[in-house]
Amino acid sequence: MDSVEVPQYFTCPISLQIMKDPVTTITGITYDRENIERWLLVDDHPMCPVTKQPLPRDSDLTPNHTLRRLIQAWCVVNASRGVERIPTPKVPVDGPSIRKLVHGLSVPRLQLDSLNLIAALARENESNRRCMLQNGVAGAMVDVINTCTERKQMDRIDVALGVLDSLRVAPDDLKAIVDGDRRIIDSMTWILQLGAGDDRDVRSTATLVLKSVIEVAGSRVLEQLTPDFFQAVLSLVRDRISQQGTKAALQVLLHAAAWGRNRIKIVEAGGVKEIVELELTAPDKRTTELNLGLLNQLCATADGRAELVGHAAGIATVSKRILRVSSLADDQGVRILSSLCRYSATNEVLQEMMSLGAVSKLCLVLQANCPDPVKEKARLILRLHSGLWKDSPCLHSYLLSRYT
Repeated sequence: MDSVEVPQYFTCPISLQIMKDPVTTITGITYDRENIERWLLVDDHPMCPVTKQPLPRDSDLTPNHTLRRLIQAWCVVNASRGVERIPTPKVPVDGPSIRKLVHGLSVPRLQLDSLNLIAALARENESNRRCMLQNGVAGAMVDVINTCTERKQMDRIDVALGVLDSLRVAPDDLKAIVDGDRRIIDSMTWILQLGAGDDRDVRSTATLVLKSVIEVAGSRVLEQLTPDFFQAVLSLVRDRISQQGTKAALQVLLHAAAWGRNRIKIVEAGGVKEIVELELTAPDKRTTELNLGLLNQLCATADGRAELVGHAAGIATVSKRILRVSSLADDQGVRILSSLCRYSATNEVLQEMMSLGAVSKLCLVLQANCPDPVKEKARLILRLHSGLWKDSPCLHSYLLSRYT
């Protein structure tokens, strides 16, 4: 294939690959359908990649059948040279067809077939997924998840979750579907409580969907989250079902922790221990930022601070991450140490901070290229307890005297 010269007008201007389903935009330029649909989806101000003219997201894409037949004929002629034939693309689905499938979901004998067909169409291309969003498939999937959870029909839940995740429902649209309805939260709680064996992928997908739901949930839903919910989400952190699933679980907890009472529920569910244990596995940068952000929220409570101090690796883990990960991690780490020094500053805690190098790390923050607010917070901590720390053999005296 590398030695075959491909006619320039057979290639998509976006991918520079042979077009499989050429379509022409209102600007007169032909692209491969999958590429131009993705381009229109991700661009905030979509325009034609070639002419730079405005190109509305809902603009018609006209199939270029003549060019597609020429490409297919050329592929057949060059088959002996390693060129694969381009199959005839399937016709994108239309609104009436999707609405008929949605109706089938409410008929018991048709539900499974309709659900599987919707899933197959959603996997095909972006055009199908966009048509589904416009014709109520997202809401129908939520209904299927809730109904099948009551009936413990895991095979159907798995399919519905996959479709809902692939649709990437806009926040405002998702809020309109789930706002004020606790059933989807209860359904997700039950799914996440499943064992970590054969249902590993289901739990991971459920976490991604749950993250989207929690981000648009109103205060009434957030304040009603149960201890079982937090135990279920933390089980994902503990089981480490997937890197993506773990991050989504942390984001769920972080968003829920913005509601003060939920911090106590997370702590009582063992959240501090699970986060510290996860951090001890040396995760990637983003996971560490989420871990420290959540610990900072939990340390706003007395129980959260007690759990962190009581963990053998709690203070050491937070201190070690400062100046090693990112400026965001630095800020969260210093905030955590500040909470401990202001509200849980027993002699044992302060001595442990000294012996584990947390105080030396705070001095280094003042020397590093950290933002001024982070430096100021570190300086306040050092001033607050300089009387105890200044004579410690664990700290060079000139460090402390220089910054206090």
